[in-house]
Amino acid sequence: MEPASSVPGTQAIARAARLLRLVTAAGSDGASLQELAVAAELSRSTAHRLLSALKSEGLVDRDGASTRWMPGPELFLMGSVAAARYDVTTLARDIVRSLAVKTEESAFLSVRRADETVCLLREEGSFPIRSFVLSEGVRFPLGVASAGLAILAFLPDHDVDAYLDRHPELAGAWGRAHGRLPLRARLAETKERGYAVNPGLIVEGSWGLGAAVFDRAGRPEWALSLTGVEFRFGPDRMAELGRTLLAHAHQLSARIASTRR
Repeated sequence: MEPASSVPGTQAIARAARLLRLVTAAGSDGASLQELAVAAELSRSTAHRLLSALKSEGLVDRDGASTRWMPGPELFLMGSVAAARYDVTTLARDIVRSLAVKTEESAFLSVRRADETVCLLREEGSFPIRSFVLSEGVRFPLGVASAGLAILAFLPDHDVDAYLDRHPELAGAWGRAHGRLPLRARLAETKERGYAVNPGLIVEGSWGLGAAVFDRAGRPEWALSLTGVEFRFGPDRMAELGRTLLAHAHQLSARIASTRR
């Protein structure tokens, strides 16, 4: 098979895909050309040229008043077709809602996409002080947010090694706690505990718990997670939250196994 790097047009496709992900991650407010160019590490002219090409295909759109870039109508049509195979939100929605009700914290479903997690569902708990680190469409590298830490912990060792080799920038981008050695320590703790703990490493004072959700083959492809303010995650309550989270994750794994034939 021909290496991907030698296929003509691969770089342009990768850049366009990166811009598509950034546009969708920006949500309903969209993103400016400058924001997209900086995030994609492209010049403004290159970003504009690629966005214009995507717009001509209906994959992105540009708001006439704000000039911000937003997802286009073709993405909706493509997503509707892909949802039949990949979307588990219908299966998970009541479980995520139950998790939020029982814990009173914000509850989430995230999916693994290559080396990232993407939030698919958010349900608010009844506790009035909330964390807004995570919402639908937000992406994090594996091992950063609690959902991605839970997924990474249950991948085969060789996959974890390869991931860490591909991403030496994690410590620089997310802090020393995400360096290879401390991250490996948290992965080991997660496997032993059964669920991941993020003690305010993304936003100070905002804690998270995450539990992997597995497909029929036993691969960690999704995660349920909880976020809240630090004082709600004391040792005694954290153990209770962890048990509740794991029970809901097991329930969703079983549901996926029984329905996704």
